[in-house]
Amino acid sequence: MHGPALSGWLLVALCAVAGAYCLLRMRACAGEERRNAGGEAVMGFGMAFMALPAAVLTPPGWSWTVYAAVFGAAALHGLLAVRHGGHHLHHLVGSLAMVYMAVAMAGPGAPGAHAGHTATGAGGIPVLTGGLLLYYVAYVLRAGARLVPVAAPAGGPADRLAPTGGEGRAGGAEMTLACRLSMALGMVAMLVTL
Repeated sequence: MHGPALSGWLLVALCAVAGAYCLLRMRACAGEERRNAGGEAVMGFGMAFMALPAAVLTPPGWSWTVYAAVFGAAALHGLLAVRHGGHHLHHLVGSLAMVYMAVAMAGPGAPGAHAGHTATGAGGIPVLTGGLLLYYVAYVLRAGARLVPVAAPAGGPADRLAPTGGEGRAGGAEMTLACRLSMALGMVAMLVTL
């Protein structure tokens, strides 16, 4: 019994710390990077709340509708921003995944509207859950590979991973990527338990 509660609390901590880091990054950035950090903060805190163990907080049934509306609005914003490229497509997928999980958790067979199981006994639509899992596992592997330090070539500069431009103010590009990697790992954990 302690395993699932402990893993739930670890997921809450991971997502809350990622959300807090994104808020700090938001204070240190401007423009498009600031908007991205704000969206990631909302995602991190939303995931932390969604991952709270049911023994601690069983949200009322209407809360999943609020979740779906908030992340539906974020998905709409992401859809409009996709034309600018960058990280917006990932934000769109993440927002849609949160809407999907909120709808699955509000299913009619969900005990206390928190367990995430529909009347069929499975959480969500297996093909959609599997597709989202594949996306996030690929994202985690790609982001993780980007965080692995690259050895400097013989006679080359020794500080190839030093932050450039304004990235150093908020912890560098590596910290931002690690934050995104952490949230993607959290999403994998949430989808696996759906």
